[in-house]
Amino acid sequence: MGEGERFQLGTVGALTLSVVSSVSIVICNKALISSLGFTFATTLTSWHLLVTFCSLHVALRMRFFEHKPLDQKTVTGFGVLNGISIGLLNLSLGFNSVGFYQMTKLAIIPCTVLLETLFLGKKFSRSIQFALLILLFGVGIATVTDVQLNALGSILSVLAVLTTCVAQIMTNTIQKKYKVSSTQLLYQSCPYQSGTLLISGPFLDWFLTNQNVFAFKYTTQVLVFIILSCLISVSVNFSTFLVIGKTSPVTYQVLGHLKTCLVLAFGYTLLHDPFDWKNILGILVAIMGMVLYSYFCTREGQKKVAEEATQQSKAGEGETEPLVSVENGSGLKLAVTQMSPPSWKSNKDLHA
Repeated sequence: MGEGERFQLGTVGALTLSVVSSVSIVICNKALISSLGFTFATTLTSWHLLVTFCSLHVALRMRFFEHKPLDQKTVTGFGVLNGISIGLLNLSLGFNSVGFYQMTKLAIIPCTVLLETLFLGKKFSRSIQFALLILLFGVGIATVTDVQLNALGSILSVLAVLTTCVAQIMTNTIQKKYKVSSTQLLYQSCPYQSGTLLISGPFLDWFLTNQNVFAFKYTTQVLVFIILSCLISVSVNFSTFLVIGKTSPVTYQVLGHLKTCLVLAFGYTLLHDPFDWKNILGILVAIMGMVLYSYFCTREGQKKVAEEATQQSKAGEGETEPLVSVENGSGLKLAVTQMSPPSWKSNKDLHA
């Protein structure tokens, strides 16, 4: 199996792991919050990250991966920014209607595209833009219901979108710039993410729910679901960094909307949640957008690989052409070819 095939297999595995683990943790947290009354989402997220760090530390001790030092300022800023973005998203949900919060999540994709275009020089074809538009339209039909605006909620939503976009773009660029794996980056940034939320989480949860997380009655059932949620979160956090590193922040957001559609379908099928034709239509349109996005990305990727292969072949032909022509005594020209030593090029994106 070639390097390209192994890379594609790893990408498919990362996407599958992300979908399965994310849908599982949504189901678990829904039972924890809705059925058992544990509404402290920010504090729960800080516990997720703490358990993830502990799990990765054990894996490091067992030599499942190697520790690679990174620039401390970069890792600290990245970890704190991730923690802040999670807190702002929870605040946005607390100060806005559910419909407006869903619109906030939909805004992450166009905002990411805009930031990558302006600051990273990345280009998105019209086909990709069209597919993303269909996807967002479908998810909007399926999830956006009541939309109520207020000044504070709108400001929090804008900040949440910006910090989330920047954090996810940094997840991709840091892995490629410093040539670190998703596991290495997650391990080094987890303490800062967890610390940010451990400090701010109880205050944010008290502010949003008017309840104290430390005064909550922790029954055996609640503790079991909290432990289960924390264990699943290890897979969620790992797959998040893995997917963004292997693909892009935009692809990760597209995958996130697929999870939303799956959760809606699961709630309707097994939990008998309220469902109408608008939800079904929205999910079908969103799936069509995802299929188009996958198709256009694959087609453009194959086109790019073909162009690079053509350029390499032309460069190889150019190196074998005569560089010096020498005329001998008989009037014939002898071609003297200058042989250049082989140059090894590493594809830094291959192992991201």
